Amino acid sequence: MITFTLTLIRHGETQYNRDKLLQGQGVDMPLSETGVQQGEAVGRYLRDIKFSKVYVSNLQRAVQTAEIILRNNTHCSGMDMVLEPLLRERGFGVAEGRHKEDLKNMANAAGQACRDYTPPGGETLDQVKLRFKHFLQVLFKQMLDVRGSSEQEASSDVPPSGSATDDLQGASAHVLVVSHGAYIRVAIRHLMEDLKCSMPAGVKMSQLLSPCPNTGVSRFVVALSRTESGPVLSGARCLFTNRKDHLEKPQHPE
Repeated sequence: MITFTLTLIRHGETQYNRDKLLQGQGVDMPLSETGVQQGEAVGRYLRDIKFSKVYVSNLQRAVQTAEIILRNNTHCSGMDMVLEPLLRERGFGVAEGRHKEDLKNMANAAGQACRDYTPPGGETLDQVKLRFKHFLQVLFKQMLDVRGSSEQEASSDVPPSGSATDDLQGASAHVLVVSHGAYIRVAIRHLMEDLKCSMPAGVKMSQLLSPCPNTGVSRFVVALSRTESGPVLSGARCLFTNRKDHLEKPQHPE
């Protein structure tokens, strides 16, 4: 069996985020100046975690955020990342490039809640969930394939304290995923509701499933077993979702 942490991070702010415009997959904007600063902040926040693998949406706002995170990392500067199309944002079809209010109006006209509404040409929430499930299959297989001496190496460099490294000591590897707001919300719902992750004490489900801020950090601990038919999830627990401590207090690199 192998136990690893899965850290999900939303990309930094873009000008479209600031202007409340939908990007989806068809609008590929770079980070704004604020987004770069957010990336630097979350990079410093996570700098002491030795990530074993890094998977990133191949849209540039996610790639740029991941590059900044790795550049700030004590152990992973220069590490190769895997550009993974399965981690791309939800496609919003004809609504891409338009204001979020337009999406709400389209949903109202269709008699649906905005969260559940699929614009023409867009992805349904089930389609996004299917992409995430496929990603987990790929991830689980790769994590079992690489288990071995590298596990001990990954765990030995984790500091014993510090908010960004809470609850890492029991894990033998650490996986970083940089993706997008709507995608991460679907992913967390799947982990919590379908895979039955245990919840942090004193936290309501509505809090865990709230919208993820730019560079918000969510973390899960995942245990896998190997069977003849492939990897099997032995257990999982949620440590926290949508944490943004790094944006709320100054950080000074040592």
